[in-house]
Amino acid sequence: MDTSPRQYKCEQDNNIKRLSKQILAIIAVGFVILVGQYSLWPTLQPSAAMPPHFSMEEPKATAWSNWSDTTLKPIKNTVIVLWYWPFKGSVTLADNYCMNNFGIPNCNVVVNQSWFPKADLVVFHNRELVNGKRRLPLNLPRPKTQKWVWLSLESPPHNGNMRPLAGLFNYTMCYRQDSDIYAPYGWLVPSKAPNGTTIEDFIPKGKTALACWVVSNYQTRHKRTQVYNKLKNVIPVDVYGGARNKRISADSLLPTISRYYFYLSFENSIATDYITEKVWKNAFKGGAIPVVLGPPRKQYEAVLPKNSFIHVDDFSTVEELGIFMKALAADKERYASYFAWHLNYTVAGAGWAERLCRVCPIISSLPTSKIYKDLHGWNWQ
Repeated sequence: MDTSPRQYKCEQDNNIKRLSKQILAIIAVGFVILVGQYSLWPTLQPSAAMPPHFSMEEPKATAWSNWSDTTLKPIKNTVIVLWYWPFKGSVTLADNYCMNNFGIPNCNVVVNQSWFPKADLVVFHNRELVNGKRRLPLNLPRPKTQKWVWLSLESPPHNGNMRPLAGLFNYTMCYRQDSDIYAPYGWLVPSKAPNGTTIEDFIPKGKTALACWVVSNYQTRHKRTQVYNKLKNVIPVDVYGGARNKRISADSLLPTISRYYFYLSFENSIATDYITEKVWKNAFKGGAIPVVLGPPRKQYEAVLPKNSFIHVDDFSTVEELGIFMKALAADKERYASYFAWHLNYTVAGAGWAERLCRVCPIISSLPTSKIYKDLHGWNWQ
C-alpha cells in the first residue's frame, strides 16, 4: 500500500526526534566520562617526582619501636634463602627455627642454595659481593615473583663499589630507617622495672675512671680520631683495642667499660642513621653514658631516649665537652638522670638468623614492584 504524503512527513519527523535523542544521549555520556576523568586526574598523577633509584614504589621501613613485634604473623608459608653467611659465619638452622626460637610461624629461613627455585626472598650480604668472594646466581632462572634483598650493616665508605649491582635488587635491608627492611643494631623494648627499683640500681658500682674508648680502626683522617686527640688534653681517656695493642676479650669488654663514667661511642663514619653497637652494647649494656659522634642528634633521638647520651655536636669546642663531662661525673644526681630511661625500657639486639626470621611477618607489606636502579647512589644519600 502506498504511503500518503502526510504519513510520510509524520514518520520523518519521528525519525528526526529519535536521532536527536540518541545524539543528546551520546553527548551526555561523553560529558560524564570527561568530567569523571577530570575529577580523578589529581589521583592519577604522582604527588612528586620519583627518586631515580626507585622504579615504582617508595620504600617502606618498619618503625624501630615495632621491629621486634612478633604479634604480626606471616599470611602464608614464607621461604627466605640466605645465599651465604656474612663474614664467613656459619650457624646450623634446624627445621622450624623461627617458630621454635622466636615464635614466628610459617617462616622458613635456610642457608641452602638448592632452595633457590622456591624462595620468596633471596638475601645477599654486600661485603662478599663487592670484594669478589661471592657471586650472584645470574645464571639461574629467577622465578617471576622472587625478590632479592641487599643486606649490609656497614656505612657507605665500607660498602665498596656497588654500581655493578644496579637493577638487580628489589629490597634493601640495613640500619637506615628508610630501608625496605629496617635492621637496626639495637632497639628499645618497653619494660617496666619491678616495684622498688631505683635509678641507682642501673648504675654499676665501683666506677674509678672518667672515660674510655675501645677502637681498632684508628686513622688520623677520621673525625673521631681528631676529636679524641683534643679531648685527651682536657680529660683522661683510656684507650683499649687493636689501635693501642691493648686488646680486651669479649667477656671482659662490658665489665671494663662499667668502671668508667663515660664511653666514647665514636662511629668510624658519619652516615644517615648509622648508630652501632658502640651505643647499644658497649655503652648501654656496659653501664656508661655514651658520648656519641655520628649522625645529627635528631637521628639519635629518633631511636634513643633524649637524655640518655651526650652528643659531641652539642658543644662549640671539644674543650667545652671535656669540662662538661668532668662536671657531670662530679654531680651524682645529675649523672644518674641519664639512666632514668632504664626504668621503662630494656635494650634488645639480634643476630643474622633472628633478623631474617623477623622479615616474615612484614613481607606482605613490602612493595611488590620495585627495583633499585642505582643502589650505590641510594647508599650514599
